[in-house]
Amino acid sequence: MDNISAWFSQNALDWGIKITLALAIFVIGKFFARLITNLLEKSMHRSGTDAMLVKFLGNIAYVILLVAVVLAAVESLGVNVISLMVILGAAGLAVGLALKDSLSNIAAGMMIIIFRSFKIGDYITAGGSSGTVDEIGLFAH
Repeated sequence: MDNISAWFSQNALDWGIKITLALAIFVIGKFFARLITNLLEKSMHRSGTDAMLVKFLGNIAYVILLVAVVLAAVESLGVNVISLMVILGAAGLAVGLALKDSLSNIAAGMMIIIFRSFKIGDYITAGGSSGTVDEIGLFAH
């Protein structure tokens, strides 16, 4: 029991500082991630980008920035983040391969929104089907 209390008294301050620093990095980083995302979305709105695409790209940017913030906070605790990055990369590759058809459809939807090939109310024929465009979106409702 004396060993445990001696270890605790020696390391409690170090770990307290590390945890406080990690929490500070996370809170401040999350604030700046939201700020950067809002600035990005405002600049895309000013340039005339479609509102749905602005929100989609804004969410992607926020998630990427938040992952970077979490990795920085974890690194401040003394954890080796290189192995975490390798795991995230492998997981991203696996998800990308599993969803490759869905991701290509999302990319096609983004291209339709960006290039404005047609708009709501147009009558089109695509893939052997004809009809009037009711909605243009990345995900089906």
